[in-house]
Parts: sequence; C-alpha cells; structure tokens
Amino acid sequence: MGMTITEKILAAHADLQEVHPGMLINARVDIALGNDITAPIAIEEFQKAGGKQVFDKDKVVLIPDHFTPNKDISSAQQCKFVREFAKSQILTHYYEGGEVGVEHALLPEKGIVLPGDLVIGADSHTCTYGALGAFATGVGSTDLAAAMLTGEVWFKVPESMKFVLFGKLNPWVSGKDLILYIIGKIGVDGALYKAMEITGETLASLGMADRMSMANMAIEAGAKNGIFACDDITRAYVKPRAKRPWTEYASDADAVYCETIEIDCSRIEPQVAFPHLPSNTKGISNVGNVRIDQAVIGSCTNGRIEDLRVAAQVLKGRKAASHVRLLIIPATPEVYRMAMDEGLMNVFMDANAIISPPTCGPCLGGHMGILAQGERAVATTNRNFVGRMGHPGSEVYLSNPAVAAASAVMGRLAGPDELK
Repeated sequence: MGMTITEKILAAHADLQEVHPGMLINARVDIALGNDITAPIAIEEFQKAGGKQVFDKDKVVLIPDHFTPNKDISSAQQCKFVREFAKSQILTHYYEGGEVGVEHALLPEKGIVLPGDLVIGADSHTCTYGALGAFATGVGSTDLAAAMLTGEVWFKVPESMKFVLFGKLNPWVSGKDLILYIIGKIGVDGALYKAMEITGETLASLGMADRMSMANMAIEAGAKNGIFACDDITRAYVKPRAKRPWTEYASDADAVYCETIEIDCSRIEPQVAFPHLPSNTKGISNVGNVRIDQAVIGSCTNGRIEDLRVAAQVLKGRKAASHVRLLIIPATPEVYRMAMDEGLMNVFMDANAIISPPTCGPCLGGHMGILAQGERAVATTNRNFVGRMGHPGSEVYLSNPAVAAASAVMGRLAGPDELK
C-alpha cells in the first residue's frame, strides 16, 4: 500500500519503512521554532528539565516577532529573556531589531526551511511551511522544550485529505480566496487532525506566496498540517535560498486518503470571512454595506511582496477613506526594502496609509492597530475570533490584499465593481 507525502516525511524522520494513520511515532526534528510569546515558556521548561545545551544550535530558531518592537515592559522582559538564551546557546538563527520579520515569512525567505523537512513551531501557523513540501505543524511550548532537549517529538500519524483544484482563476482571486472558500466549505473542524494535501492543475497558476497563504490557514480548518508537493515553482523559490540539501517527496498513486474533495476554482470569486469564524465566508458579490474603521494588509498570511504589489495596484491614485486607518505591514525587512525599491511605499503613503515595521502586531491583538469597542476591520490576517484584534465588541473581516485595499478606499467592504 502506498503512502501520502505526509506519511513519507514522517516515516523518514522516524526511521521507519512505512507509517499509517493512527500510529504513534517518535520523529527527528529538522527545525524547532519559538517566538517571543511561546519561547519563554519553552526555555523555562528546558531549564527545569536540566537542559544545558540545545540539541543543535543550527536547528533551534527563535524569532521575537509578535510584540516587537517591544510594546510594553512585559514584552520587553520576554524578549530580553529570549535574547539572552539565544546568545548563551550561540543559536545560528536568532533575529531581532532590523533583521526580524514575521517568523513564517522569514524562515522560507532565508532558506531555513526546505522541502522534506519536519518542522515544529510553538505557533499554530507553523503549518505555512507545507507550501514548500515540508511537514510542518504547531505544538505547545512544552513540546518545543522537549524538542530543544532531544531533537525529537512524538506524533500520531494523521489521516490525509486530498483537495484537487481545477479550473482557471478569476481576476483578483488568490490563494487566500481558495483557502477561505475551502474552509467555508468544510468548516473550522472539517480537517480535524488531518493532513490537507493540495493538488491539481490550478497549482500551475499559484505562486509560492499563494501556496504559503493556503498552507498557513490549514490550521483554521483544524488540520494537523497543509502540504503541497514540490514542483518547478517550488524549486525556483528554494534553489537560490537553500544552504543545505533537501529531499523531495510525493504521494504514491495508490496512497490512501480519508476523503477527496474537488474544487472548481473558476467558480470562485474573492472571498470575505465574516465574524467570528474563518469559515463564515461570502463571495464579495454578497458582502452588503459593511462600514469599516480599519484595514490591515500584512501578517504571516499576506505580508509578502506579492501581496503588497497587489495592494499597491488597487491603491495607486486613490486614497483611504478619511475615517479608515489603513495599515501596511511588510512581513520581513527584505519585503520592506523591495517595496521601497519598487516604489510601492510611495503609493501607500499617497493613499494615506500607515506603514509599520515587520511585526505580527495587530493580527493577535498585540499592538500597532488595536480595535476599540464597536470598530470593524478588514484584514489579510488569518483569524477573526471574538476579540482577536482588540475589544471583544469589535469585528474582523478576513480578505485578500486586493479586497482589503479597495475596502480601505471605499470605507466599507468592497464589492466586485470596486476592484480595479
């Protein structure tokens, strides 16, 4: 019996010939990731367990990106704790200040995560790296501590769901829209503890930024991981960045899936997820007249240069409505510099946008754009739970960068005729 790409990666890292859904395995970790919120707990547990040295200074990665630049004394203390640990361990991959970026954009950009890797991170959106053909999943801080000590972590092998995408994409439809549509179709628990394997002819028109957006939000359907097989688009992205060899895996023709879902992408228009679940989706033809107070373009879901280019295309020659705070958050310093070099920052400033340094900031209600009671935001982020971006009485609407930009201009959720 054949294996899926997820099963093959897990088997290889557990030194097993094969694995099957439901098996409990111990697997070697290629990258173990923590941030300024989750790493302090992991470090404390590491030290309580008697840890003196991490298993591999090249494979433990710490990125203080959530509450940075430090928003208050508490966050400054957390970052100081992480910084001192990273320096004491002589970690190869520790980034802060002018080098820091949103972790799930920074790691692929720097070639730290590669195809075939097994990656864990004490952050639920670690599943982003599945876009590269890696098995990547979020874990708790104590699991991260164990991996930092031993270089291993245990898993229950997930079942795999196969999503076959076909059809030509409509104008302004991106990977963000496809994953919102899928989550709307199957629900926030539709892939609970399963691997979401994305395949099909439509992938030929999806670049790495689109694929990362989709893998990033696999967790919003309850998935253990999202994953794409490597192709020429993946290799073109990875080859100039990789500092070490990688291994590509592909599912066998006779691999077993618990479910196969076919998606006709030609029937999908840009999507908006209404409060308070990513599954509460509507096409923009049906959004109605929803006034907004803030628009956020950035995050680990949609803060890459491709996302900013789309936003600038919509915003060029236009201004945000006078009552809307338009926030632009490049995900990494490299993205920031590229946006400057390409003139995108001028477009954003002409549109009266606020340009932030790379940070997770408002996505988790951290800082750099908190909502007051009764306020509404349209955001290219990944979650719109109650109070996610601020006051429990606020609302978040999820969209792609084009819709967010057009909505900022209109002062309300944009309809299909307002994208240009």
